Amino acid sequence: MKYSNFAIVASFFGLWLDSFISNKSQLIVGFVLILSFGILHGANDLLLIKNINYNKKEISLIKLLLYYLIVVGFGALLFWIVPWFALLLFIVVSGYHFGEQQWQNIEKSFVFKLFEFTYGLFILLLLFIFHINEVQEVIINITSIYVSDYYFYVGLAITTLFLLIMGIYFSQKIIEFRSKWFLETFYLFVFAIIFKVSSLIWGFAIYFILWHSIPSIINQVVHLNGKFNWKNFLLYIKTAFAYWLISLIGIAILYLLFKDVKIFNALFFSFLAAITFPHVLVIYILYKKK
Repeated sequence: MKYSNFAIVASFFGLWLDSFISNKSQLIVGFVLILSFGILHGANDLLLIKNINYNKKEISLIKLLLYYLIVVGFGALLFWIVPWFALLLFIVVSGYHFGEQQWQNIEKSFVFKLFEFTYGLFILLLLFIFHINEVQEVIINITSIYVSDYYFYVGLAITTLFLLIMGIYFSQKIIEFRSKWFLETFYLFVFAIIFKVSSLIWGFAIYFILWHSIPSIINQVVHLNGKFNWKNFLLYIKTAFAYWLISLIGIAILYLLFKDVKIFNALFFSFLAAITFPHVLVIYILYKKK
């Protein structure tokens, strides 16, 4: 069975569970999924960097780690100094990253990269629209800026228009795009149902884990080991474990310091954003080489 079929069944099973577990339980399970598979899918970045090195020269692990920490630190610093810009950058980068994952097997051009970005941004805006009050609260906690409903709806309208125009264009230009375009459009309807029915964290967790993190892990395992099986998957976890554990410790420290403060959700989000920046760069280079 194709993974996408499993993801659809698992997504609607998640919606079915939504009717039986409380919002608090959804929040806990959602965070557990994000902290497990979500962080795990970016925990092997250092190994991927070594594997995709163009000149094939041996790169010092310490040097790689230093570069990686600089990017993470820069992202965290942005959230500290100019949080509104850091948040906007995170949304833009995440939008492209989500779209890149969905359309990874299509030949890339600059215009098609714009399409990937628009597709991923559309997914994020769908999530935001269906939970607009909660999203506005998170934005206020991070940036102290209130973003009115108007901007969310205008953004969704613009991305919808661009998706339609570019979808028609690429349907005429790229043969393999046509069948995939109809399938990916169907997935957008699936995502809309998930986001509409679920809470913010539960809906995001379903999409982020089933439609992004696990497919990304499968692709990474194939890239590193030639094929995906349980043996190679366990090897992936083994090599990723140290970084994954360090990330969990960092989040645990945040929770212990701010668990009784409303700002914790914003700090948690900012932490995830900071460690996302280098991961997106690594995956971009990986797909570019492929």
